[in-house]
Amino acid sequence: MIDPRLLTLRVLAEHGTVTATATALHLTPSTVSQQLRGLARELDVELLEQVGRRVRLTAAAHALLKHADLMVAESERARAELAAHREGMAGVLRISAMPTALASLVVEAAARLRDAHPRVTVELVEDESKHCFDLLLAGDSDIGVVLPAPGSPSPDDQRYEQHPLLDEPQDLLVPEGHPLAGRASVALVEAAAEAWISGPERITHHQVVTAACAAAGFTPRITGRAVDFIGVAAMVGRGFGVSLVSRLAFLPAEFGVVRVPLHGDPVPLRRHLTVVRRGAAHHPVIAAGLASIREVCRERSDITVLAP
Repeated sequence: MIDPRLLTLRVLAEHGTVTATATALHLTPSTVSQQLRGLARELDVELLEQVGRRVRLTAAAHALLKHADLMVAESERARAELAAHREGMAGVLRISAMPTALASLVVEAAARLRDAHPRVTVELVEDESKHCFDLLLAGDSDIGVVLPAPGSPSPDDQRYEQHPLLDEPQDLLVPEGHPLAGRASVALVEAAAEAWISGPERITHHQVVTAACAAAGFTPRITGRAVDFIGVAAMVGRGFGVSLVSRLAFLPAEFGVVRVPLHGDPVPLRRHLTVVRRGAAHHPVIAAGLASIREVCRERSDITVLAP
């Protein structure tokens, strides 16, 4: 329903290079370039200018993008309304989610949806939050379960509808036998002198650790980094430091670690969002997927489910 060249321009605006745009859209770079040159000729305006190895959108391109965002949202609303006229629930639903949410919430929600509606095919992708937004923009995902982070689209971004899903407490993770391991709860500042394990700077876990420690009044001395909680727990269990761990994260019992709840003000939290393309939330299959995710969340007593 929408000129695919406009969709290509939207993805280029996000990624900044023809090569990255081609990768996101599963096209060749030459196809992307041809699409954009053809669109520029048809509209009789310059859309791109070369700046080193990257391309920069012209003022005309930015003006066109505003209209494209409105058109795409209206197209999504039209698809949702038309889908409501079909008989029964059917179609493909693609859900992308960051790792802990996928393992602890989304897989169960997807299984329930599949069992309740056999004509719905559910496809799942685990990825970092930023890439979940990229998948939505490229049309390769219909629902994202993400964490807001520096560089994420703002809540008023016209390409997406973002809604609060849950707040997830963070626990202090210490090795068995640690002086804090037997406590019912601790204040984060009590671990200020410890060595800390964190994620690489590009990973949300690093941002959670540094922000929480800053709010508690100290800068953590980071001595190890891991990209997932399994690696974090392995290092903590062998005495290389302490860390924060999300309440939803699964940790193998044999790692020899203890989760200690935190008290004080503020208690570190991770807020999860559901994200869809603007205009798509009322599509029957997408709405059912969102409802199933919320249903699974409401059954847990260790997180706080938020009103959408």
